[in-house]
Amino acid sequence: MKITVSINVNKPVAQIWRFWTDPVHIVNWNFAHESWCCPTAENDLSVGGKFNYRMEARDKSFGFDFSGIYEVVNVNARIIYTFGDRSAETEFSQQVDGSTKITTTFDMETTNSEELQRNGWQSILNNFKFYAESQS
Repeated sequence: MKITVSINVNKPVAQIWRFWTDPVHIVNWNFAHESWCCPTAENDLSVGGKFNYRMEARDKSFGFDFSGIYEVVNVNARIIYTFGDRSAETEFSQQVDGSTKITTTFDMETTNSEELQRNGWQSILNNFKFYAESQS
């Protein structure tokens, strides 16, 4: 089963792309809750390229690497990647008003509920929106 989350961000797609893909920016928004952080990010944004985002609880009680391989990279438009036995697709769509709609569709995993997964991925998009809109 697939889950889709989306958000509109009040920035043009070229800026959104940079904030989404540059490790300097990724570490500032890539977590679902303020009790977590992303202390390091590596990103080889090319077909066959790998990414690795270190996710950690701020109290250092738990952490894991979120990593995968890019299958499709269309600059300013679309990314498809695999992570383990799952995949995700993120599309970036410039809107008439100058904002960018970001839509991510991902394979649901079997450990956590659909609601928990949807809320977690949506929270990351919400963090991204807050971060991107605060940048000049």
